[in-house]
Amino acid sequence: QVQLVESGGGLVQAGGSLRLSCAASGRTFSSYAMGWFRQAPGKEREFVATINGGSGSIAYADSVKGRFTISRNNAKKTVYLQMNSLKPEDTARYYCAADYYGSGSRVSHEYDYWGQGTQVTVSS
Repeated sequence: QVQLVESGGGLVQAGGSLRLSCAASGRTFSSYAMGWFRQAPGKEREFVATINGGSGSIAYADSVKGRFTISRNNAKKTVYLQMNSLKPEDTARYYCAADYYGSGSRVSHEYDYWGQGTQVTVSS
């Protein structure tokens, strides 16, 4: 069982930066692939980034590539999402998710555990 708690969201102007954190409970954090997803009002939840627990391989959605960076600290049981050059279209609730022994999927239903999310609002 893993519990995930996101933090770091807020209101920022376009072009600004935010760093999201997701703290996990449990003893086997390194066994989980971790992902970030987001959902804007009236839209489906969409993949943002993922990092697997073994090789640390990473993947990004095309819409955030070059602007967002996912990383993890297994000792702190935390995954991060550094978001730079934010745009109004990045406005959404951002969710952290864990996939036990996953390879790092872009598909939300492959993740076993989800956090409650943190709101990111980018003003123009």
